Amino acid sequence: MSHKEFLKNTQHRIQNCLESMLPAETLTPQRLHTAMRYSALTPGKRIRPALVYATGEMFNVEQDILDVPAVSVELIHAYSLIHDDLPCMDDDDLRRGIPTCHIKFDEATAVLAGDALQTLAFEVLTCATELNVSDQKRLQMLNLLCKASGSIGMGGGQAIDLLMTDNAIRTNNPNSTNSGNANETRNRTEIDILESMHRMKTGALISASVELGFIASECEDQVALSNLRTYSENLGLAFQIKDDILDIESDTKTLGKPQGSDLEKNKLTFPAILGMQGAKNRAQELIDASLGALERLPYQSEKLADFACYIISRNK
Repeated sequence: MSHKEFLKNTQHRIQNCLESMLPAETLTPQRLHTAMRYSALTPGKRIRPALVYATGEMFNVEQDILDVPAVSVELIHAYSLIHDDLPCMDDDDLRRGIPTCHIKFDEATAVLAGDALQTLAFEVLTCATELNVSDQKRLQMLNLLCKASGSIGMGGGQAIDLLMTDNAIRTNNPNSTNSGNANETRNRTEIDILESMHRMKTGALISASVELGFIASECEDQVALSNLRTYSENLGLAFQIKDDILDIESDTKTLGKPQGSDLEKNKLTFPAILGMQGAKNRAQELIDASLGALERLPYQSEKLADFACYIISRNK
């Protein structure tokens, strides 16, 4: 099965799972439940649940078991997008080609919809009978997802992002090919901050997706887990660098969100520090490190390798 076919199949599967696990629009409070479904069911890449499936399948875990952690991680992702788009955060009006939740409904409803999707993720993970694993594994999954979305993960990364916006010193043209020796020390500091921020904001949930698939299995190979963490940590950072590049090189229609919004908001980005070619080189280094980690696994990891290639070549 090609990566395109695998991604299409998992997108269809996770869409059906979300449909069944989200509260019905007819259930009171109707406006809140409509907003939750509007944001969570809007078609997207579904990379995080697909990583859960790809990792679990590598260890021969049945998809029925993987559905629950896959839904949980996608609900967390959906909640984070709602909150990221709010006027007090990134203040975006467009997401996946349609109005953001606070534009479609209102700001208060968007806040509540995000909150409710987050708590639903934890409810599904702890209560769903489809997840046929031990209570210890459920707790392990819950702990992992909490950390990945909290102050040392996604939430903390967003806090750093807000702090850095408009405070970073701009010394480079994002289309240049190098940073220049005079600014090397200052740029190194900014790169360290930026990489740390995105390992938390973007990478933590991507890493959790891979590890959730591992936890769902019977595998206790800690060396394999270590290599999977290396794979996913590098993959998550490469994903964000590619996003920064696409913000400049792509267009609004393809991206499904305003092109150039990072530059407009004076956000700290990899092309701004490293130059465009430098950012592309760094992304490729990370992908190579991801693939290297997979090569050390004594398992069939082609699906995960396909993800690494997809991350670096995608256009949205």
